[in-house]
Amino acid sequence: MANLIGSEVLQAFSTYATIVVLKMLLMAPLTGYTRFTRKAFANPEDTAHGKTPEDKKKMLRADPDVERVRRCHQNDLENIIPFVIIGLLYALTGPDLSTALLHFRVFVGSRFCHTVAYVFTLPQPSRGASWMVGLISTLSMAYRVLSTVLVL
Repeated sequence: MANLIGSEVLQAFSTYATIVVLKMLLMAPLTGYTRFTRKAFANPEDTAHGKTPEDKKKMLRADPDVERVRRCHQNDLENIIPFVIIGLLYALTGPDLSTALLHFRVFVGSRFCHTVAYVFTLPQPSRGASWMVGLISTLSMAYRVLSTVLVL
């Protein structure tokens, strides 16, 4: 077990997984910030700083910018959680460090590119391509896990 914990691949995975999980966690405050600056809230109790009942009613609305950030956060949840699970299993298969680093760095880079493309409304295929690159990285690791396990 000591060799596993000291594994360079596992240490690298831990670093990159932490980076993308923190990035995902920071999407929640970004959503809150966007809601506050656009005065677009989902719950009546969030409109407390409205002066009149009419102002408070106007604040209960969907805003395209808020929804864009929320969809970006949702996409993170759909992609980062599988990366963390599959990446951990991949790290446990004993891959070459340089190959593992390539998988981890490509995934992390793709998620940051995806977020920039999503939040700043860059033209397609920038968002779709960055999502696909991350998916391919995760699928490649999943293939390694399955091919290692199925050989045993």
